Amino acid sequence: MEMKGIQQAVAGARMAYRTGRTRPLAFRVKQLKALQKMLTENEDKIFQALKKDLHKSQFDVAIFEVVGLQNEITLALNKLPDWTAPEFVSKNMLTIMDEVYIHREPLGVVLIMGAWNYPLALVIQPLIGAIAAGNAVVIKPSEVSENMAQLLQKLLPQYLDKELYPVVNGAVPETTELLKLQFDHILFTGSSSVGKIVMEAAAKHLTPVTLELGGKSPCYINKNCNLDVACRRIAWARYVNCGQTCIAPDYILCDEGIHDKVVQKLIESIKMFYGDDPQTSPDYGRIVNRHHLSRLLSLLEGLKVTHGGDYNTQQLYLAPTIVANVDPNAKVMQEEIFGPVLPIVPVAGAEDAINFINNRDKPLALYIFTNDKKLINRMIAETSSGGVTVNDCMIHYSISSLPFGGIGKSGIGAYHGKFTFETFSHRRACVIKSFRMESLNSVRYPPATESKLKWTRWLLMKSHGSSRMKQMMIGLLGVLIAMALKFYFL
Repeated sequence: MEMKGIQQAVAGARMAYRTGRTRPLAFRVKQLKALQKMLTENEDKIFQALKKDLHKSQFDVAIFEVVGLQNEITLALNKLPDWTAPEFVSKNMLTIMDEVYIHREPLGVVLIMGAWNYPLALVIQPLIGAIAAGNAVVIKPSEVSENMAQLLQKLLPQYLDKELYPVVNGAVPETTELLKLQFDHILFTGSSSVGKIVMEAAAKHLTPVTLELGGKSPCYINKNCNLDVACRRIAWARYVNCGQTCIAPDYILCDEGIHDKVVQKLIESIKMFYGDDPQTSPDYGRIVNRHHLSRLLSLLEGLKVTHGGDYNTQQLYLAPTIVANVDPNAKVMQEEIFGPVLPIVPVAGAEDAINFINNRDKPLALYIFTNDKKLINRMIAETSSGGVTVNDCMIHYSISSLPFGGIGKSGIGAYHGKFTFETFSHRRACVIKSFRMESLNSVRYPPATESKLKWTRWLLMKSHGSSRMKQMMIGLLGVLIAMALKFYFL
């Protein structure tokens, strides 16, 4: 898209938003149902685009891209009246006869910048919450997954309001132009290096951001666990989508005594999933492009590969790879891998693992495999990460009632389910006062006296809940206090 076209698309979205047509719930519901229809009617086109971009199987497209989105839309449609209803809160004595509540209103025109590894889900999932919250949305798919980017640019205007939800495609120049413009919120999913650029650009307009980044998510395996199940679940999470998942276990920390068993059982799991030759497996993906394949191969330089390591540049294939007994200072341990390479670092025990994790940047996810409940509680208490899953990997992402997001260098803010709606909503404090009870309110007016100060302090410090019985009692008390004050100051 030309630079002028980008400016016009954003300006058009803002003009359309100012008409107020996103505010009625009926309009939001209509757009969400249209989005749901788009996913249902174009399943085959979606599969074909993802097959071309990442060699995804139909099964993986369904469970990692489409089904979760359908569930998110259904949740939003069912809960939208509750989410948008006034949230009445407790009052102090000065507001006992008034309405005090939180009103959620849309932020305005927001920008959603998707990622290439799950190029449908990581665009549409935040879009659902942004629409539900009543915003106009400028959508920027990742140009790296070019087939899905083109499909979204074609399909979204067919189903959604063209002015309110424009799609901007392009690479660095187009993204740079977009980031020069003012938005009311930006949600970006991608690398920390690009996240810094997004945040810097947003700061010029004081635009709030949600950054879904990544990092090296550790996976600790304690000797007190079922190794067969643990290694099977870890292998699934590491190698699905060819390892190109931001919350995949990036490396394993395991007790020294079980290191060799862990390696053996991981190899068994790989063969169980993909056979002796994963290159021929219909369930094994591909690296997104040659640049990323070259980057992954450079991480393996100088390392003794324990399993896998085979690659085919023409087919963008890199076998499921294990590197055992890795030096913590190796290159593969210095940056997020984002591919089918799994380093294993032996540690002396849980204490060593906790120190190892805490000496590095806070990760997007932490995985713990153990039957020891005390150890689970200890690791959760003594470490920090965006999310935690115990005795499995990545499952926390699928639960819409949990916030998904990072901490520190792994991200800012969170979304999923109601949390997406909240991310794209402004919580507006509202007090609607009555002209009554002026005697009660008069204690704040000049001239100031010692008695007025005492009454005001007492009234401001008394806070009460909002149950009906309490309100009746507070109301009665307020009337009595008002009468007393009126008499007192006469």
